[in-house]
Amino acid sequence: MTRTVLLALDTSTEFCSVALLVAGPAADSAYRNPPHHVSGEIRVWFSHEMTGPVSSTRLLPAIRELFDEAGLKLADCSAIAFGAGPGSFTGLRTATGVAQGLAFGLSVPVVPIGTLLACAEFARLHDPAVTRVLAALDARMNEAYWADFRWDDATNEWVTIQAASLDVPGAIAAPDVPFVLAGNAAAAFGDVLSLQQSAACRVDFDALPHALPVALAGLRAFRDGRTVAPDQAAPEYVRNKVAQTTAERMDARAAKDAAAQLDSQAASAAEPLR
Repeated sequence: MTRTVLLALDTSTEFCSVALLVAGPAADSAYRNPPHHVSGEIRVWFSHEMTGPVSSTRLLPAIRELFDEAGLKLADCSAIAFGAGPGSFTGLRTATGVAQGLAFGLSVPVVPIGTLLACAEFARLHDPAVTRVLAALDARMNEAYWADFRWDDATNEWVTIQAASLDVPGAIAAPDVPFVLAGNAAAAFGDVLSLQQSAACRVDFDALPHALPVALAGLRAFRDGRTVAPDQAAPEYVRNKVAQTTAERMDARAAKDAAAQLDSQAASAAEPLR
């Protein structure tokens, strides 16, 4: 096996995240020696910038800067990994489109990596002892993207217990074994996720979509042959629409007003009893 040069992209959130990973033939990304910038036969350079909605204008310059910093050329790439989703509709399309375009030009394969799996990967990078992760991200509209993963030491890979799903926070099913709750849903929804937080052995608020875990998971996938041709790369949206319709918003507002009226009536009825 020769050297692997893998470019990883993630724009599924408000961050423009790029990583460049160079791995020697014997490199092991299974966290026996977790890599940061340099570890064993793995070297990683990354950029993670808060860009908001302008990731599309920052992504290509960030890629060029990393290659310059590493002293490499785009033509050195063996594969391109990207955060496939779920996440921001626009951000997912940006990362997918750039990964496809570059891969077509370079004649290299693409490695789609789920953003929830990237959260699990990051949690294990923070703590190599982690073997079970419930990843949950704020999906807006009072919903959360979530998935359940178990690390398998025998295969040095994640096993998906629950695939990426979209639910109201209170419907997320906590594992019945010790686990780490990763992602920003705990911060976004607070007490609504109290069951999951109380069952978790730890909450890792920093285990978020990032090009570094995408690169590490992407390296294993690439070397295992789990790649796709550029024209087969596609976002994993999970949610089929980005916003409620006008009618849905009106119905939701009416339901909220009705609930508030019932609460007021109940309070008035209870007043004489006090």
